[in-house]
Amino acid sequence: MRDVIVFSGNAHRALAKRICEHLGVPLSRVDLKRFSNDCIQAQLLANCRQRDVYIVQPLVPPTQDHLMELLLMVDAARGASAAQITAVIPHYAYARSDKKDASRISLGGRLVADLLLTAGVNRVLTMALHAPQVHGFFSVPVDHLTAIGVLADHFRGRDLTDHVVVSPDLGNAKTATQFARLLGLPVAAGNKQRLADDRVEIDSIVGDVAGKPAIVLDDEIATGGSMIGLLDMLGATGCPRASVVCTHGLFAGQAAQRLQAHPLVTEVLTTDTVPAPPDWPQLKVRSVAGLFAEAIARIHIGESVSSLFDGVDPRHAPPQLSLTFADGAIEGVLA
Repeated sequence: MRDVIVFSGNAHRALAKRICEHLGVPLSRVDLKRFSNDCIQAQLLANCRQRDVYIVQPLVPPTQDHLMELLLMVDAARGASAAQITAVIPHYAYARSDKKDASRISLGGRLVADLLLTAGVNRVLTMALHAPQVHGFFSVPVDHLTAIGVLADHFRGRDLTDHVVVSPDLGNAKTATQFARLLGLPVAAGNKQRLADDRVEIDSIVGDVAGKPAIVLDDEIATGGSMIGLLDMLGATGCPRASVVCTHGLFAGQAAQRLQAHPLVTEVLTTDTVPAPPDWPQLKVRSVAGLFAEAIARIHIGESVSSLFDGVDPRHAPPQLSLTFADGAIEGVLA
């Protein structure tokens, strides 16, 4: 079988290293330079000819720099005769720009998909797209992972009597329902209207939340506006406390301070799809490196990745891959 080669830009090398540890392959080196005219150059320092190349790069601030790094690394791999190039994008930032909801507005989600295809991507591996329809912007296979099983594991073994899972808006209610089923809890959702990038209004909550401890689940927390608005509404209903949970913890601006200062919040849980804030030791982070590593292994040996989605509930776990590694090559069978 062809060798697996993994590269990473500057966006989140720590996650790339953890993925490689699970795979048992080294993280190959990349030389990224910025010239005096602010142009970026990428040179891959490992042989890519007829090999399976995976480039790990979430689109996190500075997003435009990291997007350009990703495009240049993909272009370099294509020029080096890689057999297949997979862009591993744990956080696809432009998924929020997915529809024409104003006159003469750009569709960044589709444009970035077109750029990746033009650069030479053969496949995309991502997690928790803000808008599932972004999947359709690509004309190459897209494997869309979920972190709800990893996040639900954090709460297993606790006494969750009278708890309720709450989504900040109806758009995320389907994911919140799946998460609630894993924990055997009811679900509710806020009725949200976005007024600005960092300002939202939640005027009601659909579902029974009065006086109940809440587990508030969202796909992403950027400025924290939606989350703070929902927490305020929950407090008005008599909610005694709340756990805040998300897949992509960007915590831009004053989000971390606002969440830590809120009287309802007892804990904040996220994953390592994006780098964690360095000055928030109380933040709880669950790693999704194992999920990405198993997906990469399955892609490489031609096994189904969709079966990973069936395995978020341990009672319905998928067959496990039995992997062996030799000189960077992966061989595997389903047990």
